[in-house]
Amino acid sequence: QVQLVESGGGLVQAGGSLRLSCAASGRTFSGYSMAWFRQALGKEREFVGAVRWSADSTYTVPSVKGRFTISRDNAKNTVYLQMNGLNSEDTAVYYCAAPLARHSNTWFRADDYTLWGQGTQVTVSS
Repeated sequence: QVQLVESGGGLVQAGGSLRLSCAASGRTFSGYSMAWFRQALGKEREFVGAVRWSADSTYTVPSVKGRFTISRDNAKNTVYLQMNGLNSEDTAVYYCAAPLARHSNTWFRADDYTLWGQGTQVTVSS
């Protein structure tokens, strides 16, 4: 059974940075793409981006492109979300997610991801 545990959230001032981590266990990490989502209070969960299982490609949505970077360390079974230039609209619970299928060719699609962590709160103060 896959377990995903996020960490690194907290309170940060507008313009600041945070790095979120997600540690995966329960199955072989390499071979599975990983993604980040977020959900602001009262809003639907939003796809932030993903990193391909091979770590050679990433995708981020336009609203965070150029500010957020997704990476992974297969040796540590961990995926990261580096967030720079944070603003109040980035306040949300951030979730790590994993797919059921290995080596997915649609790793950049939100609907590939069906396994979730418990989330970590990110609050940006203005």
